[in-house]
Amino acid sequence: MSASHDDHHHGPAKGLTRWLYTTNHKDIGSLYLWFSFAMFLLGGTFAMVIRAELFQPGLQLVEPNFFNQMTTMHGLVMVFGAVMPAFVGLANWLIPMMIGAPDMALPRMNNWSFWILPFAFAMLSSTLFMDAGAPNFGWTFYAPLSTTYAPSTVTFFIFAIHIMGASSIMGSINIIATVLNMRAPGMTLMKMPLFVWTWLITAYLLIAVMPVLAGVVTMMLFDIHFGTSFFNAAGGGDPVLFQHVFWFFGHPEVYIMILPAFGIVSAIIPTFARKRLFGYDSMVYATASIAFLSFIVWAHHMFTVGMPIAGELFFMYATMLIAVPTGVKVFNWVATMFRGSMTFETPMLFAIAFVVLFTMGGFTGLMLAITPADFQYHDTYFVVAHFHYVLVPGAIFSIMAATYYWLPKWTGHMYDERLGKLHFWLSFIGVNVLFFPQHFLGLAGMPRRIPDYALQFADFNWISSIGGFLFGASQLILLVVVIKCVKGGKKATPQVWEGAQGLEWTLDSPAPYHTFATPPDPKLIHAQ
Repeated sequence: MSASHDDHHHGPAKGLTRWLYTTNHKDIGSLYLWFSFAMFLLGGTFAMVIRAELFQPGLQLVEPNFFNQMTTMHGLVMVFGAVMPAFVGLANWLIPMMIGAPDMALPRMNNWSFWILPFAFAMLSSTLFMDAGAPNFGWTFYAPLSTTYAPSTVTFFIFAIHIMGASSIMGSINIIATVLNMRAPGMTLMKMPLFVWTWLITAYLLIAVMPVLAGVVTMMLFDIHFGTSFFNAAGGGDPVLFQHVFWFFGHPEVYIMILPAFGIVSAIIPTFARKRLFGYDSMVYATASIAFLSFIVWAHHMFTVGMPIAGELFFMYATMLIAVPTGVKVFNWVATMFRGSMTFETPMLFAIAFVVLFTMGGFTGLMLAITPADFQYHDTYFVVAHFHYVLVPGAIFSIMAATYYWLPKWTGHMYDERLGKLHFWLSFIGVNVLFFPQHFLGLAGMPRRIPDYALQFADFNWISSIGGFLFGASQLILLVVVIKCVKGGKKATPQVWEGAQGLEWTLDSPAPYHTFATPPDPKLIHAQ
């Protein structure tokens, strides 16, 4: 697709204009991925400040208020700036190719939905340099802390959220229109790669919940500037209403950040196990079930607000029910690997780490779902440990797996496998040293979002911070790997992974030479 009529006559646009005006899904995918990587490093910097302050008890590096700004900005930048745009970038790059479409359905809108993002995050980040200071009320921005007691910069934050939401909605409309209208002949819905399925379902989730987020920040705006009292008890409002509206967005949001990850590992594990994905249909149904259930569990974030017992029971059982389709997925990934002829290239290492550590995060989620137990865990570091196990080895490891897996396809060059494995092992060790001790801190009663703590928590915090610095530093290896790969290296052939089916595993692919039942024929291996 040509970017405009001019390009048609004067050749392709060069330099900056190429990137500003591009309507090419691959270019836009690359823009999203580079942007999300920049945000990942920025959000990681905020996290390093947090871990440095918590390295030992006592206040040493930053003021408590600045510490709160760091926790807020870290969460906002990682969720809306790193994880979500990375998945949208992968969707842009891969979905048209996976379904045989020439581009996305709405290429102009595609350009727009990317280019508003840098401005949103520039505006959010600029609050760090303002007199009033950045938002300091946590990434969940509970009212009335974020309305009555907030710094004046909260208005910038609200505008930034609106822009991110608009970007997400446009991206989702684009994905749905592309998948439903532009599949190649013969590509039925139940033949699509699972990455396409997970993104189709994610796009519907985004369209459903982004207006809810827009609604809640608009109510904040009115409480701050126009004298309303949606969340102000003194004016007849209800602070708990904020939590209900926020989490009605917020819970599906956390599934928006994990469903595309399920699609990625469902592409990678079959390739390196050299077997078809076990239980394709059940994977599609499980994804849809998770999406449906994600809408009826939101108040499990609010067990301690004083709900009626019937409400607590409903949200407890509904939350525990999500473990069933999630368990189906984990079972299918393990069954895919079972008796496969597995090799352990970097993408596969990240995918296996994903399955193991994401499952661990799922178990702690099950613990948090038990209402009376949650009364103890609530607002402790146990919750921090739980959601970071789901989001870091979950969402972020899957994005890294995808990066290594598709880099040869994107760049035409093979990445440096040695550096890739180094990046994996340092990240894997770092992430566990960072977050595993936080389970113990939480169970021992350390509250989250505090810049200082009692002496009894010192040792685990010290270990956690060391893991944090290791994990943070090792992400620079990824930057080196990607730049090296873009610039050159061994040419990637269609047969990128030795003996694998190549990059595109479709349901109609011929069976691999090493099937589930028969031992490999050495002659065939050499022929391949």
